[in-house]
Amino acid sequence: MWLWEWRRPKRSNKIKRSQRWRSNLSLVVINTLALRILIPAGAVGAAIWSTENDFGLLQWAGWPAWLIGIIGLIVLDVAIYWQHRLFHTIPLLWRIHRVHHADPEFDTTTGLRFHPIEILLSMGIKIGVVLLFGIPLWAVITFEVILNATSLFTHGNVALPRRLEAPFRALIVTQEMHRIHHSQRKEETNSNYCFNLSVWDRLFRSYTRQSKDGSDGIHIGLKQYQDVTETTGLKGMLTIPFRDPKSD
Repeated sequence: MWLWEWRRPKRSNKIKRSQRWRSNLSLVVINTLALRILIPAGAVGAAIWSTENDFGLLQWAGWPAWLIGIIGLIVLDVAIYWQHRLFHTIPLLWRIHRVHHADPEFDTTTGLRFHPIEILLSMGIKIGVVLLFGIPLWAVITFEVILNATSLFTHGNVALPRRLEAPFRALIVTQEMHRIHHSQRKEETNSNYCFNLSVWDRLFRSYTRQSKDGSDGIHIGLKQYQDVTETTGLKGMLTIPFRDPKSD
């Protein structure tokens, strides 16, 4: 994705990439350490336990292993959709999630920019879903790979060829679709919550096809966070959930 952005960027960045990338990638290190220390087994451990103990709705169904795994992937996909939507709907969760949206630019590193508290809460939700449904190990590992890969893909500062955009978007989230979600327009920010399969936004009536500002005119970030130090510095990013913006 970085090579793609370098060769054919969709938008011109106004802020030096090195300034943002250093902080965004530092969050990855902090989040990884937090998960390893506080929830070392994670969703993988939950999958192993549920399989060994024959626990969970899908485990009790008696269906073939391949079918249980595919259903498990779909369940996790829709669960993350609703998790994302709740992080926009519940004020306390939005305080945490706005660290992601306060990024004044939109590129691959934005897909890595999440507050440690959000990462820990997200893992807790995934563990709960895995245990409730008894999702097998291979499906959980596959989902984690998809989750990380699509986060990098959908946040890329690139655009698919115009002839491919519509057919791709009919199935999966594209950069054009997700860029709308990072618009400063509140009604656009509160739409297009999907991260992988795009069907959930249409099914649950949260889909926005096009920004009011057009593809190239979208203003990225949050209006309340325009100070570059606050939005791109590591200290500023980590303290955003604990400080009130000028307006919200």
